[in-house]
Amino acid sequence: MKELNDLRVLIESRFPLILLETWEEDRALQVLSRLAMEDGRPVMAWNLIDGLCRSDLADTPPFTDTSEPQQVLEHIRKAKQPAIFALCDFHPFLRDEPRIVRLLKDIGQAHERNGHTVVLVSHRVEVPPELSRMTARFELSMPDDRQLMSLVQDEARDWQRRSGKRVRADRDTLSRLVANLKGLTLTDARRLARGAIVDDGAIADADLPEINKTKFQLLDMEGVLSFEYDTSRFSEVGGLANLKSWLEKRRDAFVDDVDGPDKPRGILLVGVQGGGKSLAARAVAGMWQVPLLRLDMGAIYNKFFGESERNVREALKLAESMSPCVLWVDEIEKGVATGENDGGTSRRVLGTLLTWMAEHKAPVFMVATANEIDRLPPELIRKGRLDELFFVDLPSAAIREDIFRIHLRARGHEPARFQLGELVDDTDGFTGAEIEQAVIAAAYAARARGEQMDTTDLLQEVHSTVPLSVTMAERLQALRDWCQSRAVPADGA
Repeated sequence: MKELNDLRVLIESRFPLILLETWEEDRALQVLSRLAMEDGRPVMAWNLIDGLCRSDLADTPPFTDTSEPQQVLEHIRKAKQPAIFALCDFHPFLRDEPRIVRLLKDIGQAHERNGHTVVLVSHRVEVPPELSRMTARFELSMPDDRQLMSLVQDEARDWQRRSGKRVRADRDTLSRLVANLKGLTLTDARRLARGAIVDDGAIADADLPEINKTKFQLLDMEGVLSFEYDTSRFSEVGGLANLKSWLEKRRDAFVDDVDGPDKPRGILLVGVQGGGKSLAARAVAGMWQVPLLRLDMGAIYNKFFGESERNVREALKLAESMSPCVLWVDEIEKGVATGENDGGTSRRVLGTLLTWMAEHKAPVFMVATANEIDRLPPELIRKGRLDELFFVDLPSAAIREDIFRIHLRARGHEPARFQLGELVDDTDGFTGAEIEQAVIAAAYAARARGEQMDTTDLLQEVHSTVPLSVTMAERLQALRDWCQSRAVPADGA
């Protein structure tokens, strides 16, 4: 068992403190007990309710005077026989408790004499700096495909015994269910598989989106990474013909050829604000029918030293556990633009992100969007980390007509009732977002009069709008000049 061997290596490497981060406390104690049986060392387990007990022996009474954190550490410090001490519920006492920290430090410094190993078991453990050099981290492995398939089959057999009916499922859907359960603990995976089966006695495609949503909630990232429930279709996006064609050619390689050597890695969409980059990112997930995760670069940064990099690592790890998926990084320049005023945090975040982009193996397709290309470091946009750089320019006349049709139909209006040619001519230089807002504002104005919206309403809103292409003309031209020889036109223009 690999995790047993890995844990043994840490203990034999003479680390006095081991942080075992897991939601499966019982499983952690079982692994430690199994290790103790092989190595001949007793395992003691402590929690706030029971105090300190032998974990590797059944029905043993707790040691006296060990119910409090300071008491159990005093007991460990005085114990003569080398042992493994698994301390659960201990993470709150590592903050603002100098006596607790001092006792742990004493135990660690005496490790060569007493041979004790203290394992702190919790969903998350943060040790103070003075303990960091005597501490190692360890995580229980997640179940693999074989274990998850066996788990689903066990749940199906259990449902058949109780209901007298066989679970309806085909091999392809069963395989996709197993893929969607990856990254979860055995306990959580079993709960989700059971829920999918007992709902209607079947494992169907309709179960998978709900499983993905629930899975993401279990793997909570506290705002850094969000699950985007509403993806788009490219029929809702005007233009971008080159981008659509590029993605269609790579869909099968990403979705079906999971272990392929040349899997698509990601794209960068550069363009003016409101040009449709974010909508295109949503549409990638919709086209490929995979979950869409959004990484909030603003939420990455944390006032505590080192937490920003950890946020990035955990977000990327979570994205891998949700694979295959699309990872949308909106306005990426806000998170990785290197500067001198943040103590080097942005450089460390950038380094963490670049390493992952170059080395990750899981099918996670990154769609990064940027408005200010000059703020992006050159190492981010080179080939190998991302597959292609697309420039999303202002929409042409034909695309503006498509955008009007899309937004009119989305609001229950028949485009044939409007003078689209005149609207297209008068919106030269408008972004897709500006056209959408003109449609919305015209609809409000017509509704306020109690009338149906017409071309005049739209033209009035268009004429009262000063587009970004006017207010930011110099920056837009500079962006076009930069992309002229460096990026592929997303519209094929």
